[in-house]
This record gives sequence, structure tokens and C-alpha cells, in this order.
Amino acid sequence: MRDRLTDSFEWMVKEHGNAIFNYIFSLVKQKELTEDLYQEVLISAYLAFHSIKEPSRLKGWLFTIARNKCRDYWRKENKTKQFWKEDVYSYSAAVEVPPLPDEVFLHKDSAEKMAESVKTLPEIYQSAIFLYYFEDLTLMEISVRSNIPISTVKTRMKRGKEHLRPKLQSFA
Repeated sequence: MRDRLTDSFEWMVKEHGNAIFNYIFSLVKQKELTEDLYQEVLISAYLAFHSIKEPSRLKGWLFTIARNKCRDYWRKENKTKQFWKEDVYSYSAAVEVPPLPDEVFLHKDSAEKMAESVKTLPEIYQSAIFLYYFEDLTLMEISVRSNIPISTVKTRMKRGKEHLRPKLQSFA
């Protein structure tokens, strides 16, 4: 003997099943995956079907379940992909290719030209830029070393870069 809940659920599947299936397919674009997710949606819907209080919102409720199942799948998929992308599993990360001699020369030449350009700046901008780019200090470290507020360091960096920009256009 069948109960009303089962009959109602079957009616719901007949009425909205194709729309839900097509919606899932539009999101994932793979037939087999769509079939799997569709089955999960139906199972979830059946288990929670008794909790529906407003039958007028049934279709929206089904679409929400379908969207959430797709999101769950994508989250799970992204975690799996990130696991395999980690450097621990990457053998190429351990191999470091030394730069070519001409690249070393060009880098050294560019650094020298850059240092020359920085030396043409007014002293208050020169020190902040030099400490940041050539000694790899953070803005906070420059602030402490120079005994000036960090906001002043930021302003000097910004203005120093503005002065340098036209001079460095020739390097690009």
C-alpha cells in the first residue's frame, strides 16, 4: 500500500524532474555527473519532503537543493585539485635553472641604472626608495630605522616613485 507522501513525491519528480535535470546539466556540462547529482538531489528532496510547508514553493526548493549539490561537488573538486597542486607533490619545484649569462648581465646593468636614477632624487625620497628596493626592508622597518612615522614613509615612497617614473620610462 502506497502512502500520500510517496505519491506526492512521484508527482513532484514527474512535474519538475526534467527541469531540475536540465538545470544541473547547464551548470556542470557533463551527462554522467548530471545524472549522479540529480540522484543526490532526489534523495535529499525525498528525505526532507515531509518538511515542505508551502507546496507553491516546491520548484524553487528543488532548484535550491540542486544548486547546493553542485556547489558541494565543486568545493570537493577544488579541494582535491589543490591537494595535488601543492609543491610537496611537484618535482619540478626542486629543480632550479640557473640564469643565462646575458640575463645576469642585463639584470646587473638594469640594477645599476636604477641605482643611478634613485641617486638623482631629493634626499628625503632617495633613502626610503633605496632602503625598500635595494635593502629589502619593509615600510615598518624603514620607519623604525629612520625614526619617522610609517605614514611619512608611505608618502615619501609614493612621491619618490612619482619622481622616478619619467626617468625609468627609458628602461621599459
